[in-house]
Amino acid sequence: MTGGWRLELDRAACRNAGVCVGIAGAYFELDADGRSRPRAELVSPDDAVVDAAFACPMEAISVLDTRTGRVVAPGSLHQT
Repeated sequence: MTGGWRLELDRAACRNAGVCVGIAGAYFELDADGRSRPRAELVSPDDAVVDAAFACPMEAISVLDTRTGRVVAPGSLHQT
């Protein structure tokens, strides 16, 4: 995917808040344990994904640009 984003979620940090599903349900879902997970690892850029990453109370979501590796939105996996 050229110009896309990679979604990463720190499942150990996830605390079942479900905020990401509420904001960006097209990109996140809850598993059988009630923890969030991306529906797909690679997605097209969408403001809803960024909003979900910023809203996550545990900062468990990282959104990275697939071309540059640059962090698009905050998350505990790739903050410097």
